[in-house]
Amino acid sequence: MIIKPKVRGFICINAHPAGCAANVQSQIDFIKAQGSIGSTPKNVLVIGSSTGYGLASRITAAFGSGAKTLGICFEKPATERKTGSAGYYNAVAFDKAAEEAGLYAKTINGDAFSNEIKAATIEQIKADMGKIDLVVYSLASPRRTDPNTGETYNSVLKPIGASYTSKNLNTDTLKIADITIDPASEEEIANTVKVMGGEDWEMWIDALQGADVLAEGCKTVAYTYLGDKLTWPIYGKATIGKAKEDLDRAAAALNEKLASLSGQANVAVLKALVTQASSAIPVMPLYLSILYRVMKEEGTHEGCIEQAYRLFTEGLYASTPRLDDVNRLRMDNLELQPETQAKVEKLWEEVTEENLLELTDFKGHHEAFLNLFGFEANGVDYDADISPLVEDSFL
Repeated sequence: MIIKPKVRGFICINAHPAGCAANVQSQIDFIKAQGSIGSTPKNVLVIGSSTGYGLASRITAAFGSGAKTLGICFEKPATERKTGSAGYYNAVAFDKAAEEAGLYAKTINGDAFSNEIKAATIEQIKADMGKIDLVVYSLASPRRTDPNTGETYNSVLKPIGASYTSKNLNTDTLKIADITIDPASEEEIANTVKVMGGEDWEMWIDALQGADVLAEGCKTVAYTYLGDKLTWPIYGKATIGKAKEDLDRAAAALNEKLASLSGQANVAVLKALVTQASSAIPVMPLYLSILYRVMKEEGTHEGCIEQAYRLFTEGLYASTPRLDDVNRLRMDNLELQPETQAKVEKLWEEVTEENLLELTDFKGHHEAFLNLFGFEANGVDYDADISPLVEDSFL
């Protein structure tokens, strides 16, 4: 079939296998061009390994340190009539590239929130890897089923205490209009924390530590975004903000649990990027379009792979990592430079529907969005007849 993007609102419902493979290869090429980042980590578990920062972390560990990697994802394979998910194609491409490079790489496709996948992961680690010295937690899901109760929780993106009104860009129509979001109920706040907070991260580390598959000096990191003035009402004093507070709580609790191994747990704060999750969050498409323009002009713009590389070299494995006062690794320092945010805030006030394409990098935002699904990749013939079927070696 000839595969063209099918965009419905803030999601693309198909993906291009060759484009996804090209995206994975470009990230591998970036890491290889940086040279070796050292001999650590050696054995890495990435929970949420098929897209975005999780995928970039797996690539950095494998092709920057020669690490064995085990990835956990929940992706949809292709059929003869429908493409697989972008994450599915990404994971297949990564596994193939790692195999060709002589690197150990296995992928488990299933619900990372479940006890069954945790057990299968531990079994695989014991069989092939010995002990894990880095656990990356990079799950992004709108819902979670508690494996112990069977109850399913759904997250919401709402402010707390009062309604919030702000500019919003409709990426379908390119219309800019105020959007008002009503405040969350107490139940919605609690449900969002259950989905996006630190409980499952803790359950993973408890399971791994209980099975004695964590190495002495092991590290674990969970990813988050905080932002600044423009995004704070939706990321800070909001349901997501409460979930982020719970991640900080979990990191502190895990540090106590890992003390016997001389291990450490950190939340890593990463920069704003176009992701499948951020595309659904009010305010973010317009903010990102402006941020991309400003940071590209400043020469400070980074994608997932550049951020992951800096996380490893300036954070996780740096002699003096960039930590804030609550022990978070801060890789969002370039985005939050006062002069950068001042430029963003100025453009935010000035932007209208009429000058959107002039004052922002919406074109770059849109390309980045399509790129998530394997479209707009360099060197790919999108007019070619291609099978959506690819062979995987998932466990």
